[in-house]
Amino acid sequence: MRLTDFWTRLAEAFGPGYAASIARDQVLSQLDGRTIEQALASGEQAHVVWRAVCAAYPDRVPARLR
Repeated sequence: MRLTDFWTRLAEAFGPGYAASIARDQVLSQLDGRTIEQALASGEQAHVVWRAVCAAYPDRVPARLR
């Protein structure tokens, strides 16, 4: 998954403003206690981070985006 695809999916699932807030502020246990931005900055692959988002927010991420 490309980073552009990741950010597009995140914005589609949460809305552009809320997606930015989640990426910056929400710590996910699936990412070893890091935020989305921290995980990506440390070199975590986008598809791994996306799977963590899907696991953390199963009701917010539509099936077609998984």
